[in-house]
Amino acid sequence: MSRQRIIVPDTNWVPNLSQFPGPKYLALSRALREAIRSGELPPDSQLPTVRDLAWRLHLTPGTVARAYQLATQEGLLAATVGRGTFVAAQSPRLGPTQPLYTERVTGGATGLVDLRPPLVPEVGQAEAFRAALLVMAEATGQGWLDYTSQRGEAALRAEIVAWMGDRILGPIGPDDVALTHGGQNAISLIFDCCLRGERPVVLIEELAYPGFRYAARAARAEVVAVEIDEHGMVPAALEAACRRHGAQVLCLTTEAQNPTTGRMPVRRRQEIADIARSYDLQVLEDDCYSVAESDIPSLRALAPERVWLVGSVSKTISAALRFGYVICPSGMGEAGRLTAQYGFFALSRPVADLMLHLFRSGAAADIKSKVQAEFAARQQILLNLLGGYDLCWQPGVPFVWLRMPQGWRASTFVRMAEARGVLLRSADEYALVHARAPNAIRIAIAANLPRHDFVAAVTTLAELLARPPADLTV
Repeated sequence: MSRQRIIVPDTNWVPNLSQFPGPKYLALSRALREAIRSGELPPDSQLPTVRDLAWRLHLTPGTVARAYQLATQEGLLAATVGRGTFVAAQSPRLGPTQPLYTERVTGGATGLVDLRPPLVPEVGQAEAFRAALLVMAEATGQGWLDYTSQRGEAALRAEIVAWMGDRILGPIGPDDVALTHGGQNAISLIFDCCLRGERPVVLIEELAYPGFRYAARAARAEVVAVEIDEHGMVPAALEAACRRHGAQVLCLTTEAQNPTTGRMPVRRRQEIADIARSYDLQVLEDDCYSVAESDIPSLRALAPERVWLVGSVSKTISAALRFGYVICPSGMGEAGRLTAQYGFFALSRPVADLMLHLFRSGAAADIKSKVQAEFAARQQILLNLLGGYDLCWQPGVPFVWLRMPQGWRASTFVRMAEARGVLLRSADEYALVHARAPNAIRIAIAANLPRHDFVAAVTTLAELLARPPADLTV
């Protein structure tokens, strides 16, 4: 039987936002959180409408709507179509409360250009997949009737070792590799291997790939953000977090930090590795966005006994394949593969055979080279159009980080860009809900778009940047 909602009349709630610094929508979301936790807004209270609360607080409706959305994603509010927004019952929710990825909306009748995800271009993948599938069709037999096994993936794991030959990873072999259904699945596998206890702690960069915190929360872990600077995670801040929280896993990106594009120098990597040893941290090193080659040691090379390196082919071949891998710490490959076996047995046979064919035939390397060439060409287009602004970028990394010029707030720019048909991600999406985010946005190099559409979208951004609005109430 469904629970009958008993509506508590509109509370006429009007918070004092002056005590909460930062953008108004974040201040309002914090005020909501405090009012709910203190009991000022009890469960099932009906909140004012967006327009009503905007009028009371002298804000725009868009600001209030965004604060309500954040609180809803956190599980504090529940919106009912046609009835309004209510304070949610404070019992724990089952499962995630928001999607990990936003549905792609580029093209078609939407008229929108999506510069949120960096998607690979079509450079011959369809034909390569077709050729591989025809070969596979001729080879199907009894082996396609039983469950797949980890033992049957040995040849594919050997190909991964060769595929990673342009990285300095330290000594690795096929026995160090576990195969997964993409990079996000690899993160969950590592948490399954490493987290223990009722409320373990995972450390992430203060601006980080959102998938880290979603996977940690699914594992019932507490997520703690650690300060970063232009060189990556700050060692003193990491050590302080270790002392305070007793964390078990550290997640970070050394080669191409998402979203800032920063690259961690060797000395900083060594400091991070030393702290991880001192506090017995397991380290998840995300390599999914790395540049084509690296001439400095990975964390996996500096601390092979505790670093789990995650990679995938989503940014080099195709995101549709859902193929990823983990280079496990020395001696932990079997543990990684057993965890995969308990979680999903093994990769599906079609995906495993397709990837093996692509690697062995050289098609994977050929596609990767062409994808990187197209990313580089579009990166140059973007730099030519926006190079006069404060951009952070790396050759080969399919996104740039734009620090907003004077007169712009990131939230306002994202909203106005969407009104002009271009979708972007602001820094807020990479920070924890209660944290302060810098005044910056990430712009993806969407290589799946026709070039003229990409040029038009970036030109639109340049036009907007040149004319900041007079009113910055949002």
